[in-house]
Amino acid sequence: MATRPNQSGRSAGPQLVVAPTQRELRSQAIHRLQMGLFGLAAMLLLVGLANIIMERARMAESTFPQAAGLPTEAAAPKSDPLADMGVIPSPEAKATAAPVPAPTN
Repeated sequence: MATRPNQSGRSAGPQLVVAPTQRELRSQAIHRLQMGLFGLAAMLLLVGLANIIMERARMAESTFPQAAGLPTEAAAPKSDPLADMGVIPSPEAKATAAPVPAPTN
């Protein structure tokens, strides 16, 4: 049995624990149910909002690709920075080089 000291520091005797009534148990259960439903509704709203934002972003990309940072067909051809510095051979050199025929014996 647990005892709790009172304000003067002396033990007040055993504490009595009263079991919750049916009304309190029902109230707690309803509160848990309400909080669970509120959480589910909040998640549903967040997922719906994220879906709307993503759909609008996709529509904006398809309508204005240059505003989204996507390259357009009229843009300059891509260049390799390492090939421009001369570190590696350029891709154009590989494409224009003729294949070497295999030696015949």
